[in-house]
Amino acid sequence: MHDDLTARARTWLAEDPDPETRAELAALLDAGDVTELTARFSGTLQFGTAGLRGELGAGPQRMNRTVVIRAAAGLAAYLERQGHTGGLVVIGYDARHKSADFARDTAAVMTGAGLRAAVLPRPLPTPVLAFAVRHLGAVAGVEVTASHNPPRDNGYKVYLGDGSQIVPPADAEIAAEIAAVGSLNDVPRPDAGWETLDDSVLDAYLARTDAVLAEGSPRTARTVYTAMHGVGKDVLLAAFARAGFPEPVLVAEQAEPDPDFPTVAFPNPEEPGAMDLAFAAAREAEPDLVIANDPDADRCAAAVKNLSTSGDGGWRMLRGDEVGALLAAHLVRRGATGTFAESIVSSSLLARIAEQAGLPYEETLTGFKWIARVEGLRYGYEEALGYCVDPDGVRDKDGITAALLLTELASELKEEGRTLLDLLDDLAVTHGLHATDQLSARVEDLSLIADAMRRLRENPPAELAGLPVTEAEDLTRGTDALPPTDGLRYALRGARVIVRPSGTEPKLKCYLEVVVPVTARDDLPAARTEAAALLTAIKRDLKAAAGI
Repeated sequence: MHDDLTARARTWLAEDPDPETRAELAALLDAGDVTELTARFSGTLQFGTAGLRGELGAGPQRMNRTVVIRAAAGLAAYLERQGHTGGLVVIGYDARHKSADFARDTAAVMTGAGLRAAVLPRPLPTPVLAFAVRHLGAVAGVEVTASHNPPRDNGYKVYLGDGSQIVPPADAEIAAEIAAVGSLNDVPRPDAGWETLDDSVLDAYLARTDAVLAEGSPRTARTVYTAMHGVGKDVLLAAFARAGFPEPVLVAEQAEPDPDFPTVAFPNPEEPGAMDLAFAAAREAEPDLVIANDPDADRCAAAVKNLSTSGDGGWRMLRGDEVGALLAAHLVRRGATGTFAESIVSSSLLARIAEQAGLPYEETLTGFKWIARVEGLRYGYEEALGYCVDPDGVRDKDGITAALLLTELASELKEEGRTLLDLLDDLAVTHGLHATDQLSARVEDLSLIADAMRRLRENPPAELAGLPVTEAEDLTRGTDALPPTDGLRYALRGARVIVRPSGTEPKLKCYLEVVVPVTARDDLPAARTEAAALLTAIKRDLKAAAGI
């Protein structure tokens, strides 16, 4: 067994074009580190609907130049098979370790395969790449990013010519082409022949950002902004300047790209502590709103002053579902038409808002790859801080345009002497208090997630928090409206729970929602207390049922 492992590692080493990973692998071979070699050579990083994502390092189970070149060669073969010979592939990348190398390798492989390749001029937000695919009439797009994953990770996201991310069966077909790639030495990789784009694509993207705002709307809300060590700052500042908003106050320590993300444990605005520096800046600057992007700026987080709590100096993060509802209400107020859509794990409040406005509504599987494909889409969101407010420009989540629209809403409310929290209260009085929360368990050993899912399938809970489970759905069977996916959905009286493995991280995720009827504003404090108690009890019972 060890001989076979060593032979595979030596074959890999002979082909590896990267001096860094070659040295790393040679050191493991010299040390005879069987444990580490087994971890890296026990299979291959699987290409799926999220593309590739994993830890950087040598070997087929890690993200590295060899894995990326193979992925690019497989994608090129798939595009050829689809009849896109000579078509344009546009490539973007973030500021993570190795991102620029992976982008250049992809451009070389596409050029060598007879496709045309164009690379964005520097690290830019993912939505700029999603925009560029449609804007340039490309047959595909590749974004090198691991979004808000830890610093040691990188990833590879594929868009097709409609500007949205791949869905089945394209993922399996591309994976089959990747698996069919032979020796890396047989993959042509010229040193030149692709185009490096100038700023005209970015300028075209910025020109479109103006279109998400209403002409003549107030632009007075003051913001504190953090780029979370990512690539959002310059594009967001340019968009805000064009719109005529006050210049955001930057969280200086997190403003510039840094692949090591030194000030946060995880570069994700949702993670505990990630917003501490932004709140510190807000306590000094006293803005109307705090805005955060994740490192590739496709997500947008917001925090508001909450005088009723002592919390983080009076600032509190809005949940993704709260921002999702606020943006929907704002678009309805502006007379938007078209379909409102969200994923099944997001709050059912969007359905109520759409219904009251007489607008079509659709629910999709998790991920913007599904939301973006909804016919007639006008607005789509997902609770994980993803919002699509300009589907004709970017058929994906976009943290820049979402930030603009939210700041416009905050400005309008400010002119009325009101805040985002006042509008959330209005929505609760009209539609009931929709309170959401999440229980997520990060694991080292992926089999623990499979065990928990099996446990819940074999012994589904009869009740949670004393509320009877009225319906238990195994989503692997699919529904009338949804294709099959690995997930479980429980309907309770006045509540809903969805359990699923994360598609991008080693996590089991459970999404909880309770709806408490409200008749008047005076009822809200009691409703919030009741909702919080219910969510806590559901979490406790679900943990026990899943064994996590």
